[in-house]
Amino acid sequence: MSTFGQHFRVTTYGESHCASVGCIVDGVPPGMTLRNEDVQVQLSRRRPGQSDLTTPRDEKDKVTIQSGVEQGITLGTPIAMLVQNQDQRPHDYKDETLDLYPRPSHADWTYLDKYGVKASSGGGRSSARETIGRVAAGAVAERYLAQAFGVEIVAFVSSVGAVHIPRFPGEQLASDSAAKAATGDAAAAPTSSVDNHIDTNGMTEEEAEEALSKEFRALLNEVTRAQVDKTDIRCPHPVAAERMRQRILLAKSRNDSIGGTVTCVIRRVPSGLGEPCFDKLEAKLGHAMLSIPATKAFEIGSGFRGTEVPGSRHNDAFYKRADGSLGTLTNWSGGVQGGISNGEDIYFRVGFKSPATISQNQTTATYDGKEGVLATRGRHDPCVVPRAVPIVEAMAALVIMDAVLAQDARSMAAARLPREPILALPNSMRMPSKVKAGGNPEGNPEARD
Repeated sequence: MSTFGQHFRVTTYGESHCASVGCIVDGVPPGMTLRNEDVQVQLSRRRPGQSDLTTPRDEKDKVTIQSGVEQGITLGTPIAMLVQNQDQRPHDYKDETLDLYPRPSHADWTYLDKYGVKASSGGGRSSARETIGRVAAGAVAERYLAQAFGVEIVAFVSSVGAVHIPRFPGEQLASDSAAKAATGDAAAAPTSSVDNHIDTNGMTEEEAEEALSKEFRALLNEVTRAQVDKTDIRCPHPVAAERMRQRILLAKSRNDSIGGTVTCVIRRVPSGLGEPCFDKLEAKLGHAMLSIPATKAFEIGSGFRGTEVPGSRHNDAFYKRADGSLGTLTNWSGGVQGGISNGEDIYFRVGFKSPATISQNQTTATYDGKEGVLATRGRHDPCVVPRAVPIVEAMAALVIMDAVLAQDARSMAAARLPREPILALPNSMRMPSKVKAGGNPEGNPEARD
């Protein structure tokens, strides 16, 4: 459906070429300061036409708060936010071939098969234009989380095609000469045939088995949005950023597209968020991220790399923080254990496929199954990951906000009960009186560095 969340509920509306897009947000706490410009910051980072790496569609994406806020203060009632579609070109889709062919890897066929009708232009609800409502709602959630807990959410592009920020011990970018030789063009970037390589020479077995390199862990601990936004690719690794940029331009020059990944870190997350079994916090995050258009993969913490590391190296041992609470010496769990946040930073990675719409003739089949050639027009991103960064941040904020409200309700209900029955339980069933629960405001030290 078009609604996300249980306690902080967001409903988005709009298609790629309709009059407007937006959302209604229910569950916003009353008394928070909120103005159009607080939301506009993230929408401006998401908007098209930012550089030669994105679609040339020129939308300003100016948001207007319609309800739920008075004199800059939230009322606790539903907040409606609207963005007008200004640079509409539905005529780009008025082509008889598009009436005959479902676009390969697009949602044309599945939408028509499901509903029996679909939008006549663009991707309709499957278009990335729908994410405007998510980003607007996420900006509201993030504002509350920052003010109430000091939560900080930073996402960045971690790969484009085969060009990756080095993540593993010994991993290095391909050399400049290898990158140039792969394309036969000194100005071009590496193609998929040139990947990063691993060199563990000189490392101990334990160092080589670390789930993530010290350098990448340092990046997760320290990266800021200002650093991410220094380049149009939104990658905080300067060398990798330039290679990624050239890789996208290479795809664009060939009327093709390329995919990539976005890594996100959420800092100062309260402990105790998430539910057992089906509503684990990482399951909610996975649900949120895989609901973003063009996503095909999600991993949290050490992810698939963690399957290659022995338990003796992968287990997150506990230690006592300065504030008396428990922390973990490492954070391969990605801040979530048993489906519940443990107070460490949460980090995860999202994979985006190469955009389905490309300006090449493609041999495919018509709706009635006849083979033919589809020629696609329109304005499209050769790679979506630079613009996906604020969308990932928004969905992360919505998940954490929903979990916070759920836990607050549970804590408030429990606080009304007498404590004596709990205190009478054996130590194995309750929190020891000298141990605190809570977040880690100073970040996570790495004992094995």
